[in-house]
Amino acid sequence: MPTTKNTPGKRIVELCKTYNVSREALSERSGVPIELIRQIEEDEHIPDLAPLVKISRALGVRLGTLMDDHEELGPVITKAGTAGDTARFITGLPGTIPQAQDNEHHGLTFRALAPDKSGRHMEPFIVDIEPDAEQEKSTHEGEEFIYVLSGNLAVDYGSSFTVIHEGDSVYYDSIVPHRVVSADNKPVKILAVIYTPT
Repeated sequence: MPTTKNTPGKRIVELCKTYNVSREALSERSGVPIELIRQIEEDEHIPDLAPLVKISRALGVRLGTLMDDHEELGPVITKAGTAGDTARFITGLPGTIPQAQDNEHHGLTFRALAPDKSGRHMEPFIVDIEPDAEQEKSTHEGEEFIYVLSGNLAVDYGSSFTVIHEGDSVYYDSIVPHRVVSADNKPVKILAVIYTPT
């Protein structure tokens, strides 16, 4: 399977150059703070998927356009153990973002399961959630489905807070403020499918 060559930040820079969109204009269109856009573009800091969803919509592209390089018209098969890291999200509440080294694991690591599928509307990932993955609630258009592969997942959704376990799943509207984190300070592995309308 082809490997991803560029980071979401690099792709945003390329798209903005192509469409002649300034960082200020992108911030205004997307509602994403300009400093966060700078961090995504320059530092490759991504707090979660919500700002990428908003940026992709502001640029008029699919979320997948920021996440992958290649497109396949037919079915895309990802063999066990071959899904590469699409993005590592170094998460943290404002002022507490850890300074990760290359050999450290922080936040969430997303491994795309169908990065080459052309014209897709769903984004399936295997996500490793480290115990230190702490973040504010986010909101964006679309829907999400999560299936817990291992560990205990805390689902903080709207005014509800629920812990789900291995084999459990949850499906929710992403427009409602939400976040998912480890429920017991231990690693969690999930299958996450994100749908964003065109």
